[in-house]
Formats: sequence, structure tokens, C-alpha cells
Amino acid sequence: MTDLVPNPNASGLPADAIGTRPASAEPGEPRTASAGSGGAWWKEGWHLFARSPFVWIAVTLLYVLIMIALSAIPLVNMIAPSILGPVFAGGVLSGFREVDRGAEAKISYLFASFNERLVPLAVLGLLYLVATFVIVLIAGAVLLFGIGVEGLKALLSGDPVQSASAMLGAIGYTMLLAILVGLLLGIPVAMAFWFAPALVALEGSDPIAAIKRSFEGCLRNILSMLVYGLYGIVLAILATIPFGLGWIVLAPVFAGSVYASYKEIFN
Repeated sequence: MTDLVPNPNASGLPADAIGTRPASAEPGEPRTASAGSGGAWWKEGWHLFARSPFVWIAVTLLYVLIMIALSAIPLVNMIAPSILGPVFAGGVLSGFREVDRGAEAKISYLFASFNERLVPLAVLGLLYLVATFVIVLIAGAVLLFGIGVEGLKALLSGDPVQSASAMLGAIGYTMLLAILVGLLLGIPVAMAFWFAPALVALEGSDPIAAIKRSFEGCLRNILSMLVYGLYGIVLAILATIPFGLGWIVLAPVFAGSVYASYKEIFN
């Protein structure tokens, strides 16, 4: 992997979509991108993919096969996919960086982070697994507490029919509340880990620093990330319609768009 610094204006992004960084910002501090960048990242992701589409499709299929194989191993299937996910992501992002610099795409890029970056990326995956587990526990506690309280009220009502009806209603409302709590807690976690694999794999950041910088980068770019997410929802629906086969293309394009957003905001 080369450490050459690419020309930011060679990114394929429109001139008015290039992120801006305050004059007082430290090197590596996140830029604030314009709202139009949200769509431009998908466009650049597609261009990076289109240079070697069959290679990136092969990378995607190989990754899916590896995840299926890991899922078939007892005990390993509980943690390995989550821990190794950032490792493979780091490799793919490294590959897109090399392609962006003019290199040819290679299937071996999937394993590009199985080097000195392996441990920090695996730690990143472990931290994400722990954060997800905590969110599930909190949402589950909200669900159980809500059902318990409402169920007790229903039992004290004395009317069996009314109790059953109230209980069903309580379960529905409480489940909705638990889902909302999970989403509210999941959003900041997603922000904290969104750019973290790229920061670890491409810059050598330690996991904690990468998490902090990722959160700051997303926070500064709420509007562009929202536009990016809206594009992503539409593309995900379109990719799912043909029996999900569109994901064979959308998955690597998505990875390319993540690299494009990282490059504009951080590099």
C-alpha cells in the first residue's frame, strides 16, 4: 500500500461539494461537506466500482461465502462475523483507495487489513458488538418493564376480557417504545463507528480515537449524511426488488461511497 496523498479535486466530486475545513482546524479534523455531497458520494462510489465491476462483485461474493462459513461454526458464529467485519471493511476501503489512485482492483484487497491493522480493527469490531449488546439489553429492559407494569394494571382491573385487551395493547405500545429507544441509542453508535474502520485502516488511528473522530465527522455533516441516507434507502429498495440480486452490485458501490465520504470529510 502506498502512502501518496491524492489530489482532493481529482475525486470526481463537484467543486461546490468539496468539504471545507475551518482555518483553525488541526490536520485530520473533519471537514463540513455541503448537502449535495450526500449524492456525490454515491456517484463516486459507482465510478470506482465501474472501473472493475467484476472484481468487486467477486470480492462481494467471496465475503458472503466467508460469512456463511463462519456462521456455520458453533460459538464462532456468535462473535466472529462482528469482529472480522471491520477487518474486511478496512481491506475493501484500502482497495478503493488504491483504485482511486490508479491501481488495478484485486480480489486480494479483501484481505489487505490482515496485517498490523488486524488487531485494532478487530478491537473496533468487538467494541461495536459490546455497544450493540448494551442497546439490546436496554431495549429489552424497557420492553419487560413496560409489559410488567401494564400487565399488572390489566390483572387488577378484574374483567378478564378487558384485562386481555389491555394486555395486548400494552404489549404493542411497549414494543414500539422499546424499538424507539433502540433506534435513539443506535444512531449515535452508528455515527461513532461509521468512519472508524476507514480511520483505522487508512490512517492507522487507534480504535478509541477513530470512534471519536467518526462521531465528530458525522455530527458536523448531519445534513449531507441525511441526504446520503435518503439516496441509500431508495437504492436499497431498488436492489432488493429483483430477489435481492441487486445487492451484489450495491454492496461494493456502497463501500466505494463510504470511501468517497471519508476522503472528502477526513482526507
